[in-house]
Amino acid sequence: MVNHLSKSAMLKRAQSPNLFSEARAIPYSMIERPVFLVGSERSGTTLLRLMLDHHPEIMFWAEFEYGVYQMGDDGRYPALADYYQRLLADRNFLMDGPNIDRRLSYPELVNSFLRQFQDFTDKPIVGATVHHHFDRLLQIWPDARFIHIVRDGRDVARSCMKMGWAGDGWHGAQRWLTAETLWESLKTKLPADRQIEVRFEDLITDTVGTLTQVCHFLGESYHPDMMSYAKNTDYALPDTRLISQWHNNLSKREIQLIESRISPLLVERGYPLSGLPHLRVSDLGQLWLKVENKLGTLAYRARKYGLPLMSADFLARRLRLTGLSDRIRKKINVIDIKTMKQSW
Repeated sequence: MVNHLSKSAMLKRAQSPNLFSEARAIPYSMIERPVFLVGSERSGTTLLRLMLDHHPEIMFWAEFEYGVYQMGDDGRYPALADYYQRLLADRNFLMDGPNIDRRLSYPELVNSFLRQFQDFTDKPIVGATVHHHFDRLLQIWPDARFIHIVRDGRDVARSCMKMGWAGDGWHGAQRWLTAETLWESLKTKLPADRQIEVRFEDLITDTVGTLTQVCHFLGESYHPDMMSYAKNTDYALPDTRLISQWHNNLSKREIQLIESRISPLLVERGYPLSGLPHLRVSDLGQLWLKVENKLGTLAYRARKYGLPLMSADFLARRLRLTGLSDRIRKKINVIDIKTMKQSW
């Protein structure tokens, strides 16, 4: 059994997350060279991860943010009691279902999650996707390898807006900007043999060629099973219509807002600009966009979760009622899983 499940299977997993029935009697050894797929959300990480996971020698798990999100930027590990509590309210952790072995230190515990996934599939190469704070992974696995995937930031911003994560193009570009800036910093710390960059557009237009390069990076050969993911997941085979959707699905103003924020990085990544007049956003304009973004995301959340649940979530977090907040978060998680676009 591997982690490319249908929406219904993932929902069932979230409601009964005890996927791994027993913890080992002996702590797991540290994985020496795990592989992490990094980049912005909506950049094609799920598609590439599914392809890799269908390789007979590669196990690639889904979103693994919970491995690093409680670490400090200074490298300090979280208090374990607090970490356990946050894990039990984390949607991805609950869906993944690994055991929490309370005998282990923080790095040993996080490593044990990957070991459990690896043992479940019995594949020699183990990897996971991380979108945020992926630079912190080196603290736990100093010899980790990284696959960085990049997609046109305008398509990422458009998708983030569609998901309700942003109310305008200026804020829709934030996740892409944050991930790309972080990668710029991280890659300088990695030798050439521990990093590879993949363009989403190449993955779509030259799938086998791109996968062959990634497999060689991992010390493997391309395997045709990598294209079998479409048979047992909700993801279809690569479609060129996924490329440059921003041309037809964003207004001129939204394109200008996005490019005004990320045009230098777009050009550096090889994405030509639209040619629209440069839009200068003043401090006052940014303030208004912040209000517009907040109103847009609140309206989306109210439609998705209902006003009572959304309000209860806000009050519980504002008043720091941790127990109540965690219970509400679990209800929100179930809704997220049911309504998630292009899941896993």
